[in-house]
Amino acid sequence: MKIDIVEDEAVWRNKIQDIIEKYCRDKNIPFQINSYSNGKDFMKNPDTDLLFLDIELAEGEDGFQIAEQLLQYGNKCKVCFLTSHAELARAGYKVNAFRYIDKRHLEEVDEALDSFLKTKIQDRIIFCHDTAGIRIRINLNELLLVETYGRKLRYLMLDGREHFCEGQISEAARSLSPFGFSQIHRSYIVNLKYIEKAHSHEVTLCNGSKVIIGRVHSDEFKKEFFKWRMWFDN
Repeated sequence: MKIDIVEDEAVWRNKIQDIIEKYCRDKNIPFQINSYSNGKDFMKNPDTDLLFLDIELAEGEDGFQIAEQLLQYGNKCKVCFLTSHAELARAGYKVNAFRYIDKRHLEEVDEALDSFLKTKIQDRIIFCHDTAGIRIRINLNELLLVETYGRKLRYLMLDGREHFCEGQISEAARSLSPFGFSQIHRSYIVNLKYIEKAHSHEVTLCNGSKVIIGRVHSDEFKKEFFKWRMWFDN
């Protein structure tokens, strides 16, 4: 997850960065944070997932204008506006503000991160090579499970499509774990979002498939599934 902060006052910039870093460490979420004291420097490389943007920047820079430029460029990042003036909040929604955060209530940063993760943690694409060496594009939101298939990996999608790709399941589990996937058996990785029922020895997925929980993976799966339900499940 890539997060940027644009705030001209160092004291606020550092406070917000500390909150974000603690949040991501506590939830074991991979992240990258860039901080800027002005919009000009940020706009040199505005590729980010979530932006905390001060409305009133130094030297006459306007946070709303920066957000408008992002929209014009087709940038789809979520923007959380920062200000000490509550009366400015309404204008933020004209440029699709994700959140308005009062600097006097920085506890709202955690709530914004919670909400962002619910909708965005699996909004990403991964790539693997199939048995013919062709590069396959896989949307994590549509990935139901990964299983071993001989010496290959079978990626099963929600709509029933299958991709047979090169790779080791242990490596796939490590790369997918931060995005709501859990290896529940030596041969299976499941998308926690699509678990309908979980019992002590098996899970039932949204397509009706039942997957056995391996004894070695049982305790870790239970912890991961509990965290997922606590943080992300509606």
